[in-house]
Amino acid sequence: GPEMPLFNVPKEVAVGTAMLGVAFATGMLAGKRYPSLGFGTSKSSKSIIGKSGPLWQYILDHSLREHPILKKLRLLTVDHPWGKMMVSCDQAQLMANLVKLIKAKKVIEIGVFTGYNTLNMALVLPDNGRVIACDINEDYVKIGKPLWKEAGVEHKIDLRIKPAIQTLDELLASGEAETFDFAFIDADKESCNEYYEKCLRLIKKGGIIAIDNVLWSGRVLKPRKDDLATQSIHHLNEKLLRDARVNISMLPMGDGVTLAFKL
Repeated sequence: GPEMPLFNVPKEVAVGTAMLGVAFATGMLAGKRYPSLGFGTSKSSKSIIGKSGPLWQYILDHSLREHPILKKLRLLTVDHPWGKMMVSCDQAQLMANLVKLIKAKKVIEIGVFTGYNTLNMALVLPDNGRVIACDINEDYVKIGKPLWKEAGVEHKIDLRIKPAIQTLDELLASGEAETFDFAFIDADKESCNEYYEKCLRLIKKGGIIAIDNVLWSGRVLKPRKDDLATQSIHHLNEKLLRDARVNISMLPMGDGVTLAFKL
């Protein structure tokens, strides 16, 4: 592919990486209202790695390889009122690398927003590969759809505008259990356990489920009883630690991402 520009323009760095420590936005995804999807990065991970400093800039300058059309979509998303919901670029790149590593052909994405991560994964899938992209808000996706086409990967993306649980149930009902290679979960946190359980049934052995926002700006350290989103994330984190069906790695990247490898 074309040479990727270094990431050294302040506006470009600010959103979609861990530079700012994002404020929480309010969004709608996969059927429920919830705080930020954790695009960009939280204050918790900023404190872990010092992401406002020159070392983090060095990491970006020496690891990020962003396709020109991905960059175009990111800059469009920056200007969106909910632009801070975009997944961090370094994390999206890792997801794409994992998809490529395991030679994935079928991918599930729960939570699309403008479709940056969708495009990133579609770019590395083979021509007959598919991303089943689940969201309930078509307005955000309309930003990315023309760029999916421009990148020549629109045919790899199967967008389902309906509650994600419904789509997952339809996939299971149509006999697609254990046929998917990779799943990325980044939607309403109250349903994260249900998404995980259904994805685990859909993913084949050796497949990967990536769960975003597992650190939730540090709120998981002391979940309030009235904070259902944080409680849900914390309970899933505790469950994953003991879940003998998977091997796991929790990474302090973005707002925290857990990789679950199905055994």
